[in-house]
Amino acid sequence: MNLVLFWAASFALLCFVLGMACATVRLVRGPTAQDRVLALDAFYINGMLTMLAFGIRSGTPVYFDVALLIALFGFVGSTAMAKFLLRGEVIEP
Repeated sequence: MNLVLFWAASFALLCFVLGMACATVRLVRGPTAQDRVLALDAFYINGMLTMLAFGIRSGTPVYFDVALLIALFGFVGSTAMAKFLLRGEVIEP
């Protein structure tokens, strides 16, 4: 792997981990439930991007599949949380 690509992926990993730390702070301290849902969205997006950057850095395609699963479950989870906050129930009878 190119040395510049390695250091760029390492810098991206650091930035994404810092983004996850900021989202964790908002998740814990968020004054409303909507703030916590947005923090959870930011957390899973940064987690997915961390897996992608780690996959580029290590050169193995396994991390790309994990990133796809994180994106899928994160979208479903945030949609369910938004529906719960909007209507009070996730599954309608």
